[in-house]
Amino acid sequence: MKKINLEEVRDFIEAQTFESKIYIGCDSERIRIGQDWYADYVMAIVVHINGNNGCKIFGEVARERDYDQKKNKPRYRLMNEVYKVSDLYLKLADILEDRAVEVHLDINPDEMFGSNCVIHEAIGYIRGTCNVIPMVKPNAFAASYAAGKFKTLGDRKVG
Repeated sequence: MKKINLEEVRDFIEAQTFESKIYIGCDSERIRIGQDWYADYVMAIVVHINGNNGCKIFGEVARERDYDQKKNKPRYRLMNEVYKVSDLYLKLADILEDRAVEVHLDINPDEMFGSNCVIHEAIGYIRGTCNVIPMVKPNAFAASYAAGKFKTLGDRKVG
C-alpha cells in the first residue's frame, strides 16, 4: 500500500504561492477477502497550483478491517474516512494556515443514499477538529473523484 510522504507534501505546498488552493479528501472501497470484509481507504491531497495552473496530487492507500454490519448504511467505514481526513489535515495544519483549504467528504446529503447516515456527525467532527466547514457531494471532488481515482492515477502532476 502507498503512503503519503508528508515532508514532500510540506515542501511542495511551501514552494507554492498563496493563490494555490489545497483540497484534502478520503474515499473508501469495501472488499471481501476470504470470509472477512476490508476497506481500502484512499486519501488525497490536491494542490491546485496558483489556483489555475494544473495540480499535483499526493495520495495514500491503507487497507483495514471493516466491521460494518449493514452494507447499505456503512457508518463505521464512512466515519473512518472522516477520522482519516481530519488526521491528515491536522498533520499539515501548520503549513495550511493562511491558505485556501477545503476538506472534502465523500458523503451524500440526499437521504436516498446510505452515506447520509453520518452526515451530521461527519460535518460536526470536521468543524470541531479542523475548524473548517467540509464540502460534501456533489462539491467534494477531492474525495469523490481524486481519492477515488488515486489508485489508477498514482502520484503525479495532472494538468
